[in-house]
Amino acid sequence: MEFDLDSILKTGQDLMTQWGFQVLGAIAVLVIGWMAAKVIRGMVRKALSKRLDATLVPFLSNLVYWGVLAGVIIAVLDLFGIETTSFVAVLGALGFAVGLAMQGTLSNFSAGVMLLVFRPFKVGDVIEAAGTSGKVVEIGIFATTLHSGDNVKIIVPNSAVYGTIVKNFSANDTRRNDLVMGISYDDDIAKAMEVIKRVLDADDRVLKDPEPVIAVGELADSSVNILVRPWCNAPDYWALRFDLLKTLKQELEGAGCSIPYPQSDVHMHQVSGGAA
Repeated sequence: MEFDLDSILKTGQDLMTQWGFQVLGAIAVLVIGWMAAKVIRGMVRKALSKRLDATLVPFLSNLVYWGVLAGVIIAVLDLFGIETTSFVAVLGALGFAVGLAMQGTLSNFSAGVMLLVFRPFKVGDVIEAAGTSGKVVEIGIFATTLHSGDNVKIIVPNSAVYGTIVKNFSANDTRRNDLVMGISYDDDIAKAMEVIKRVLDADDRVLKDPEPVIAVGELADSSVNILVRPWCNAPDYWALRFDLLKTLKQELEGAGCSIPYPQSDVHMHQVSGGAA
């Protein structure tokens, strides 16, 4: 087989003449459209942040971003003379098929919408969900981003968050600390409860209303367990808890109460005679 170099070059020139400018134009539209989508997303994010809750801003701005990119792709196809009406119909059929194959992704998207509609939490809240806990940084289209207490970034699929029990530690203004202080059976219970009440009254972070609960909760194997349940403002929860545990131990011991170790009494019996 003989190759006609002139014919090949002429064919190449014809193809470049026919499609070269369209390809270059398509590349230019893609690049400009992609840059424009990022700029528009930034503008939308900035505009919405002044009017809407911070929880909605990332979700809506990302929707705008992907919508602009979809329009850019349709414009590129139109440059090549592809009938976009038929393409949209084909895209719809493909979308249905892809949707069946990507049920998990679509589930995350729908769960994200439901999280934004029902608002079980918002950006800035501390929550526990899907077996993890942390401060909510962003509720995205497909996933929710948390920062844990030790500053680890955690990305949880929205379907896992929406489909499980969510504990929102920031939803209420006040919280109750549940402490258990054990004293010896030989100690004076009334005196121990008086010491505990004095410690609670001396701390300004302990709320007067609701009134703290101080009660004998259990006669355990090695100790008499006294329930200590003071209320405080939510931001004071952990600091108050840590301080009370330290102060209550020191004050109880200073008042002569002992905090016993878990122990068991073993009784030995001498059996006379030999075994049968």
